Amino acid sequence: MADNQYAPLTANIVRTLTDKLYEKRKAAALDIEKLVRDLHATNQLTQLDKLLTVLRELAMASNGHTRKGGLIGLAAAAIALGKNAPPYTVHLIEPVLSCFNDPDLRVRYYACESLYNIVKICKVAVLSHFDQLFDVLWKLSADTDQNVRSGAELLDRLLMDIVVSKEDFDIANLMSLIRDRIYVQTSSNRKFIVQWLNVMLSTPAFSVLPYVAEVSDGLFRMLADGQPAVRDVTETLLGQFLQGIHNNPDALSHEDRSQMVSVLLAHAHEDEPPLGRKLALIWMDEFIRIYKDKMLPYLSSYLTAVLPSLDYDTLKAKSVNDYLLTLIEANTKIEEQTINCVIEVLLKFVTHEKRETRIAVLNWIRHLNATMPSQLFLHMDRIFPVLLGTLSDTSDEVLLLDLHLLSDICQSNADRYDVNLKSFQLSEDTVKNLSPVSPSLVKFAISLLEMFRAEPALLNDRGVLIIRQLCLLMEPAHIYRALCVLLLREQSITFIQNVVSMLHGVLLTATELFILRDQLRMLEGKDSISLFECVFRCWCYRPIALLGLCLLSQNYAQAAEIALMLSQVDMTLDVLVEIDKLVNMIESPVLAYVRMDLLSTCHQRSLSTVLSALLMLMPQSDAFHTLHKRLQAVPALTVVGKEVSAPKPKVDFAPLFECLRNALTRRQTEIRRKHRDVLLASIQKMNMR
Repeated sequence: MADNQYAPLTANIVRTLTDKLYEKRKAAALDIEKLVRDLHATNQLTQLDKLLTVLRELAMASNGHTRKGGLIGLAAAAIALGKNAPPYTVHLIEPVLSCFNDPDLRVRYYACESLYNIVKICKVAVLSHFDQLFDVLWKLSADTDQNVRSGAELLDRLLMDIVVSKEDFDIANLMSLIRDRIYVQTSSNRKFIVQWLNVMLSTPAFSVLPYVAEVSDGLFRMLADGQPAVRDVTETLLGQFLQGIHNNPDALSHEDRSQMVSVLLAHAHEDEPPLGRKLALIWMDEFIRIYKDKMLPYLSSYLTAVLPSLDYDTLKAKSVNDYLLTLIEANTKIEEQTINCVIEVLLKFVTHEKRETRIAVLNWIRHLNATMPSQLFLHMDRIFPVLLGTLSDTSDEVLLLDLHLLSDICQSNADRYDVNLKSFQLSEDTVKNLSPVSPSLVKFAISLLEMFRAEPALLNDRGVLIIRQLCLLMEPAHIYRALCVLLLREQSITFIQNVVSMLHGVLLTATELFILRDQLRMLEGKDSISLFECVFRCWCYRPIALLGLCLLSQNYAQAAEIALMLSQVDMTLDVLVEIDKLVNMIESPVLAYVRMDLLSTCHQRSLSTVLSALLMLMPQSDAFHTLHKRLQAVPALTVVGKEVSAPKPKVDFAPLFECLRNALTRRQTEIRRKHRDVLLASIQKMNMR
C-alpha cells in the first residue's frame, strides 16, 4: 500500500482507518480531522479535493471495513471543515447515501452516524439533496435493525429542524414526496410520513392545508393500521388538519372540497373500519358547519354516507343529517341536477334494512315537499310508487310517517301535481262522484286498492291502521268517498267484501271518524247525502254492513226492509261473523242512540224487526243471548213520544235498493260459481285415481 496511492493521506492512516477495530478507526479519524484543517487553513484546496475523493472511494469499496473507514473519514472531514463545509456538501453526502443500501447492518448504522455529523455541520446546504435524504430516511424507518432505525430517527429529527428553520423551504416538493408514498402499507413507514406532516402542520411558516386533499385518503387508510401507535398519531394529525381548516376555511379551494367529499364518502361507508368511519363523519359534520350552503352540491354524497349510519350513537351521522335538514329552507336554491341525485339516493335507501334509515328517508322527502315542492313534484312519478310500496313496511313508525307524507302530497296544491283522471279509464259517473275529491287522492286511493288486492296480508294486518291514520291526516269523508266509488269498479266480489268489512269496522269504531259518523247520521246538505249514497252502493256487497250503515244513519225502515231480504242471502260463516260483530256494535256506546230509539213511537216497530231478524239468523252464541236479552227489555208499549209516523227519508232509496238487489244477485251467482268450481275439482281428482 503506497502513500501516493492515497495522497494526501498516508498508507498508515488508511490502514488504521479501515481496521476492523473501532478504536483504531476513531484514531485515524482524528488524524484526518487535523489534516483537513491544515489543508484548508493553508488553502491547499486541490489536495483537500483529493483527500475527499480518497474517502469517497473508501466509502464505496467492496470491503465492509473499508466502507466503514470511509464513512468515519467523511464525517471527520465535515467536522474539520465546520462552517466551511457547505461548498463540499456534494462530496461529503453522496458517498454516504450509497451506503444505505448495504446488506451489512453495521455499514448502514455507520452511514447514519456519518450522515448525522455531515448534516449537522452543513445544515441548510444539505437541502440541495433533500429528495435523496428523505427517500433514504423513509426506507430506514422500516429497517430490520433497531440500532439502524434509532440512528435514522436522530438523523430524521435533525433534518426536520433544518427544514423548519428555512422559511422558504419548498413545501410543495415535500408534499409531492409524501403523496408518492402515502399508500405505503408498512407501519413504520406510515409513522414516518405522519411525523413529517405533523411537523409541517405545526410550523406557522408553512401552509400545508392546500395539500390535505392529496394526502387525506392515505391518512384515513392508516387508521386501519395494525399498530395502535400508528392509529393514534394519525388520528391526532387528522384532528389537527381539521382544526386548521376550521381556523382557515379559505385554505381549501372548491376543487379541494370536492375531492375531500369523495374521500370522506369512501371512508364513511358502513364496510369501512370503525375508526376511519367515525372520523370521516366527524369531518363531514365539521365541513357542513364551516361551509354551510356551499356544501349543498354534495348533498347526495352526504346522504349516501349518512343514511346507513344513523343507528350508531357513537357516530356523527345523526348530527350531520339534522344539520343538513336545517340548510334546506323555502328560499334555498339547489340545482336540478343536485335534486335529481338526491332523489336517486333517497329512493335507493327507502327500502334499507335499517328502520332508522327508512325513517330518515321519509323525513327527507317530506322536508323537500314542504320546502321546495315544485322541484320535488318533477320527480313525483318516481317517488309516489315507492311511497305506496312502503305501506307494506313492517315498522309501524315507518308506516305512519309514510302515510303522513302521502297525505301531504294528496292535499297539496293541485297545480303543482297534475293528475289526469282520464288516464285511469274512469267512467263519467265515477268521475262525477269523485268530483269533491282531489285528483291526487284519487290516484292514491286507486293505488292503495291495487296494493290491498295484490297483498291480502297488507289489508288484513295493516288495513285498519292505514285507514285510521289517513282519516286522521285528511278529510275522512273524502277518503271514504274515494274508496267506495272506486271499489265498485272491482271485479272480485270477495275483494270488495273484504275491504268493505274493514272500512265498516273502522267507521263504527274509530274515534277519528266521529265527525263522519255524525255526518252520515244527520245527512245535512247535498254532500252528506251524496256521500251516504256512495257508501250505500259499496256496502251492498256486505248486507250486514249495509244494515249497520242504516242503523247508524237512523234509517230504520230501510234497515227493516234489508233485514227481511237477508233470507235471500246464504248464511256463510263470514256472514254469521258479520252479524256477531254488528250485535256487539249495537251494544257499544257509539250506537247508544239506536238502543234508545227502541223506546221511540216512530222507530220501535222497524228497529224491533231488524233486531228480531238478526236473532232468527244467529246461532245460539253469546251474541245471540245478548241480543235476546235486549229485545226482552223492549217494553210492549212505547214510552217516548206520541204516535207519529216516521220522518220522510232525506235519501232517495229506490235506486239504492235496486243497486242492492243487483249486488245480492251478483253475490249469489259468485257463491254458486265457487261451489260449482269446488265440485268440479273434486270430480277431477276422483277421475284421476
